[in-house]
Amino acid sequence: MLGLRVPATPEVARAVRLTYGFQFFFGLLLWIPIFYEYQKQLGLSDAEIFGIQSIYYIAFCLMEIPTGMVADRFDYRTSMWLGASVLVVANLVPVLAGNYTGFLIHFLLIALARSLISGAQSAYLYEYLNAHNAGHLYLKVEGVGRSYSLVGKIVCWPVIGLLMQWNMPSPYWLTAINAAIAVVLALKLPPIPGWQRPEGKTSKLLAGVGGAFGSLRTSRWLLLLMVQGIAMFTLVRILQVNLFQPVLESKDVSVSWYGSVLAAMTIFEAIAAARPRWLSRKIGPAKSVFLLTVVMALSIGFIVPSGGVVTIVLLCLFSVTAGMSFPIQKQLLNDAIPDSRYRATLLSMESIMDRAVCAVVAIALGAYLAGGQLNEFLVLSSVVTVILMALLAGLLIAVRTTRRRRAQLAR
Repeated sequence: MLGLRVPATPEVARAVRLTYGFQFFFGLLLWIPIFYEYQKQLGLSDAEIFGIQSIYYIAFCLMEIPTGMVADRFDYRTSMWLGASVLVVANLVPVLAGNYTGFLIHFLLIALARSLISGAQSAYLYEYLNAHNAGHLYLKVEGVGRSYSLVGKIVCWPVIGLLMQWNMPSPYWLTAINAAIAVVLALKLPPIPGWQRPEGKTSKLLAGVGGAFGSLRTSRWLLLLMVQGIAMFTLVRILQVNLFQPVLESKDVSVSWYGSVLAAMTIFEAIAAARPRWLSRKIGPAKSVFLLTVVMALSIGFIVPSGGVVTIVLLCLFSVTAGMSFPIQKQLLNDAIPDSRYRATLLSMESIMDRAVCAVVAIALGAYLAGGQLNEFLVLSSVVTVILMALLAGLLIAVRTTRRRRAQLAR
């Protein structure tokens, strides 16, 4: 297993370990299991809490492209340490201002911090490894980094409730400390060999948007891969965040088991995230994401007729496919980007698409749950995803065939 010992030059191994550490500490938001209860205890209503969440998603989408442009124009490392610095401030706000305004500012800063690193982190790792002729390590490094971040959550989240009882704002203090460690690690990241800051300021930033959209217009392959990623991301986000508790409740699983089930799902996801390469080697990355997404969809569909125990097994199977698919999808997108000058911007565009579709699906999910139609939503999600993936498979095959013909004619 590729872990902290990386089969590469000492310089590359050090950079990889620093990215592992950055991803671990930046993503370790210790308040996630208790933030709803925390805000309730401070007097916020459900309408205020979920209203803030809606504003957060909108803000995230609006910030994605500008922050991706900043990363492309002013160095990925700069964007990463800026994002971690904003995260430090964001987690101190609820401690100093425990009211509606404070939490609104908190989540707006969280959106800014996450958007600053969403494309920059992956872009830095991809460009750095390729600059050192170690691009073949990218898939494994991306997967192991995600695995470590998941393991951190498995270890830390179960004790957060106790920490909150001991000292109510302690999860936010500790998360701010984690973010500060991420700042230090980002500042230690080595520069990408041969990278030079583009000349110009505003005009170059605006030109970057046009260049990114130009890449999408000229590369149907890249656009289709982004759409394929949307299906995968939406399934994972909706099930793990929005549907997890309603599904277990519908199967009469005791609330006392929810934490154990979530921990088991995260363990399976972490193990799979560290080993994405075996499937990619056998059938190729594009086919792997297609197959894994179909398995996710079928897992959701088969939950409907299943009992509690089988449902938990299906949720764990879903987590395995989710853990394996994310690193493969990231490599697919990075490999397909035709112009590395717009890498972070294009990755941010894909992130916007993911979250925009999630927002629409979440609205539909609310309507189905309000009508007591959870099973209908699960079946519909499964069927629509399988049909969409079949159509995408046909389009991807057609585009790949066209690309091969053009390459043969150009010889």
